[in-house]
Amino acid sequence: MLEKIKETASFLEKTVSSKPKTAIILGTGLGDLADNITDKYEINYTEIPNFPVSTVEGHLGKLIFGKLNGKEIMAMQGRFHYYEGYSMKEVTFPIRIMKELRIQNL
Repeated sequence: MLEKIKETASFLEKTVSSKPKTAIILGTGLGDLADNITDKYEINYTEIPNFPVSTVEGHLGKLIFGKLNGKEIMAMQGRFHYYEGYSMKEVTFPIRIMKELRIQNL
């Protein structure tokens, strides 16, 4: 698991120039918050090595890097759930990536 975390974090560090300290998980009812993010760089989950893909309708499956109220952020648009058949390691994988990317606020 640690190798996958490092591989995924390394991919994101090479792909995205911003280094946000804050991440937001856009759950039910928060998806429209992504419309307020400026200077966006979006990556589909399918393009990110080792990243699970959401199967819930309405969860778009994107990592968004950009600014919200002038602060650099990373936003998850689409979550993963245990009831979708994912293991707890897979459900928590994005949080582990955030830790590896030195996200301080979630």
